[in-house]
Amino acid sequence: MGKPKVTVVGAGFVGATTAQRLVEKEIADVVLMDIVEGLPQGKALDMMESAPIEGFRTKISGTNHYADTKDSDLVVITAGLARKPGMSRDDLLFKNAEIISGVVLECAKVSPKAILLMVTNPLDVITYLAWKKSGFDAKRVFGMAGTLDSARYAYFISEALNCAPSDVDAIVLGGHGDEMVPVPQHTKVKGRPVTELLDPAKIEAINQRTRDGGAEIVKYLKTGSAFYAPSSSVVQMVKAIFENSGKMLPCCVYLTGQYGIRDVYCGVPARLGPGGVQEVVEIALTPEQKAALRTSAEHVRENCGKLSLS
Repeated sequence: MGKPKVTVVGAGFVGATTAQRLVEKEIADVVLMDIVEGLPQGKALDMMESAPIEGFRTKISGTNHYADTKDSDLVVITAGLARKPGMSRDDLLFKNAEIISGVVLECAKVSPKAILLMVTNPLDVITYLAWKKSGFDAKRVFGMAGTLDSARYAYFISEALNCAPSDVDAIVLGGHGDEMVPVPQHTKVKGRPVTELLDPAKIEAINQRTRDGGAEIVKYLKTGSAFYAPSSSVVQMVKAIFENSGKMLPCCVYLTGQYGIRDVYCGVPARLGPGGVQEVVEIALTPEQKAALRTSAEHVRENCGKLSLS
């Protein structure tokens, strides 16, 4: 049986690095799609020329035509504008909504059974938009954000404790923005809650650095935004889907009453599998965390209302 077919829309830093990781880990055959002539073809050829050295047998091709992405099992959408210093994710709303509307309609037309994994900012609103535009079941449309925010959280905790980053199992909930909700009591280091290992002031400082994690990188880069950790996060989600591992990952999913929130996309723990979102997992939260999660969801809902999605 052949490898799954994954289309990555957007051959910029996030898209190209995602494609590279997918083929190098032999998770899927990849089509890299971009509107810029020659860009996806050149990057795909460059990656294939590394195959004799890296040893992967999966294939990647580049294209400017949606027809070549036909019958994809999964589509990762990274297209759109990146943030510049001083910009919030919300500042990208209208321009990226316009770009993504067109992308989603084209992808849904040629791959009607695909799963859509959204990466474009502002993530939660764009994921809701993709769901509406595609006409797909909400279980097949979700976003990458909580996985990235949790990876950042885990890394900052590992720095504070001087332990291996892979020893930290972190959870961050909420929208992918300034109102994200780190959950320290469910964040563990070799099975021990981080609340037993760090004092509250240090944890709050790490919480804030996690909320500002993307902006910190944008400030350094000046002309772009993060792409190594975002691409790793996408690949972790794609792997969970195709391997049907049942691994719980924080994802931007459609809520139907879980955590007291409905009819909005927001970051919560979920189990992913071949059909998309298999289960939304409800974990115990403090009253303050529940309130923060609902505030975050309402902010997403407010931004969704700025787009005409009826």
